[in-house]
Amino acid sequence: MQSGDDAGKGGALGEEKQEDYDDSNGKMTVDTEKNDMEKSLNSDETEEEEELEDEAPWNERFWEVVTTFWPLGFVAFGGPQAHVAILRDHLVVQRNWMDEEQFTELFAIGQGIPGPTSTQLVVSTATSRAGPLGGLVAFFLWTLPGLVILTVCGVLIETFVDQDNAPFYLIGLPPAATSLVFKAFYGFSTKLDKLGIFLSMCSGIVAILINGDYNIDVKVSQWVYPTMLAVGGLVTYTDSRREKPFSEYTKSKKGWDVQSDRLMKRIGIPLWVGAAIAGVWLFLLVSCILLVDVFKVENTYLGIFEVMYRIGSIIFGGGQVVLPMLQGEVVPQWMTKDQFFQGLGLSQSMPGPLFNFSAYLGAVHQGVPGALVAYVGLFGPGVILIFAMVPYWAWLRHVPWFRSGLQGVNATAIGLVGAACIILWEAAVLTAADAIVFVFAGTLACVFNVQAPLVILAGGILGAILCDDALSLGQVPYHCE
Repeated sequence: MQSGDDAGKGGALGEEKQEDYDDSNGKMTVDTEKNDMEKSLNSDETEEEEELEDEAPWNERFWEVVTTFWPLGFVAFGGPQAHVAILRDHLVVQRNWMDEEQFTELFAIGQGIPGPTSTQLVVSTATSRAGPLGGLVAFFLWTLPGLVILTVCGVLIETFVDQDNAPFYLIGLPPAATSLVFKAFYGFSTKLDKLGIFLSMCSGIVAILINGDYNIDVKVSQWVYPTMLAVGGLVTYTDSRREKPFSEYTKSKKGWDVQSDRLMKRIGIPLWVGAAIAGVWLFLLVSCILLVDVFKVENTYLGIFEVMYRIGSIIFGGGQVVLPMLQGEVVPQWMTKDQFFQGLGLSQSMPGPLFNFSAYLGAVHQGVPGALVAYVGLFGPGVILIFAMVPYWAWLRHVPWFRSGLQGVNATAIGLVGAACIILWEAAVLTAADAIVFVFAGTLACVFNVQAPLVILAGGILGAILCDDALSLGQVPYHCE
């Protein structure tokens, strides 16, 4: 039996052990909480590291730009709307360079400033991937095939075939390219809410009306399109200020957050440099006009540059919109009407932007030097302005009022793509054979996710097989005689 002293000692010992246990347990609890916090912090850091894990070195991203745009310059048939579809398929769907929202924002910005929209989209997407050098290289690769061919043909125009006799291997390209426009429009439109669909419908109706009414000059699109984009942005901005808006307006997403400097570092153009670039565009425009029209400086190449740079600075949307102004400036001063339309037919059968037509016009007038001056003059304003705008886009897309307005601009721009589907269908699908190529190419692109260049190639092969010079199938025309 234990004595009282022993029992007291044992009780005291038990209490000490209990206190030690409690202290130990408390320490374990604190340590556990610390470990949990550390794990949480480590987890957050790991997530951030995983988000940046795909950030390859600049030289790898630059090489990606080269390998992506080099083949596209040879297969980008079908005009600016088809080019947008090809770029979306390659950059968003296939390579995952950016999401649908970012791509559409850059497309809308190109619609809202002067210059060739598809080329500006090439420059802006490549710049956001590999900086200004990547953007310049992408621009050069995108336009190089058409530039070389049209320059050569401009010099040798008298020996070139008539534009009405298109080579058999080009017959299937327009309907194949048009199918990609339909795919792009569907991909864009599925992201719209009811207000976005309404804005898209309105802009599409206006665009179709401008291109399909005898009493409306197609040149009004130069100011109507930018106005529609501005109105669309104003509508969604106003809606976002309402207590119960029709649309949902999301906050900026992670990954392209300008505060992390990730996108801005990729672009590599500070905001003040963007403003300076815009100043260069304005300085060149004013200087050319003063030298040629006010001071009457007589220099052939300065005259070519002034004409092209001035037109390139006031044309919104590019493509067909630029043609009436070019014709008024160069016929008959530089060439005959027949030479102009021969080059136009050739330009429309070439890959790349229609602005490559400038190289042909300059070559007919003043040979290879004239081609290069005209090429730089017409493309220059659009390329300069998109470099000026991209850093501001990267910054402003995180500002709430700008994001809400840009949502309406995007929806309005998507309506222009929808209108292009109607307009291009009428121009590209003329026979049952064309419709067959359209269905075949559209199935490859939409169902089997075949890459755009292969879709164009497959459409060209099928069109060649069905044409008059081969099997002569499906040649009944759709238009009324």
